[in-house]
Amino acid sequence: MPAAKEDTYRLIEEAQKGNMEARETIVNQNIGLVKTLAMKYATGYYEPEDLMQVGFMGLIKAVDRFDTGFDVMFSTYAVPMILGEIKRFIRDDGRIKISRQLKTEMKNLRNIQQEYYNRYGSSPKVSYIAEKMGVSAEHVAEILEAMDSLSNMESLDNELAPEGFHKIEYVDEEQTNVDIIDLKNAIKDLEARERQIIVLRYFKDMTQQQIAVNLGISQVQVSRIEKKVLRNMREKMEQGYT
Repeated sequence: MPAAKEDTYRLIEEAQKGNMEARETIVNQNIGLVKTLAMKYATGYYEPEDLMQVGFMGLIKAVDRFDTGFDVMFSTYAVPMILGEIKRFIRDDGRIKISRQLKTEMKNLRNIQQEYYNRYGSSPKVSYIAEKMGVSAEHVAEILEAMDSLSNMESLDNELAPEGFHKIEYVDEEQTNVDIIDLKNAIKDLEARERQIIVLRYFKDMTQQQIAVNLGISQVQVSRIEKKVLRNMREKMEQGYT
C-alpha cells in the first residue's frame, strides 16, 4: 500500500475511534476537494462557503463510514458522499429560481436537441446548438449546466418539455443506493458502452448531457442506459456479487 494511502487509512481509523485531532487532519487535507466540488454548484443563490459547509458534512460522513478494507483511495469513496450532501441541500432548500428568458432558452434548446435526434439519431454538438439559437457556445454551455442543475425537478420538466418530447427519466443518486466501491468492482462485467457511461458519470463526475455530447448520443439514451445498469448491478449486489 502506498505510504500516502497508508497514512490516510491510519488517520481514518484513529478518527473512527474518536480521535478529534485525526479527524481535523483529514478535514484539512481535503479542504481543496470539498471546495472544488462545492464550486460546481455555486450560483447567485448559494455562497461557496455555505456549500462548503454542507460538503464538509458529507466528508465527515465518509470518514465515519469508510472501510479501510476497500483498499481504494479515500477520495474515491468521499466524492459521491460530498456531492450527495450538496445536491440534497440544494434540492431540499428549494430556492432555485429561473428567469423567464432562461426558461425560454432551455425550452428552445431542448426542441433543437429533440429535432436533431429525431433526424440523425444522435445528440447535436454545442456549436450546432449555438448557431441555431444565435448565441455563443459559452452561453449554450451555461444553459446546459442550468438544465442539469434543475434536472431532478419534475415540475420543471413538465413545464419545459415541448410537445412530443419523451420525458427524461433522471437517476436519483440517493435512491439508487449503489455503493461507489461496489460499483467500481462491478463495472468490469459491463459492455463497453455501458462501462464508458458509468465511468464518465460516477468517476469523472460528468453530467448526462456532457456524456451525451461526448458519445454522440441523446441524453435520453444516457439516462436509460445508466438506470438499467444501476438496476442490474444493484440486483447482483443484493444477491451477493462475485
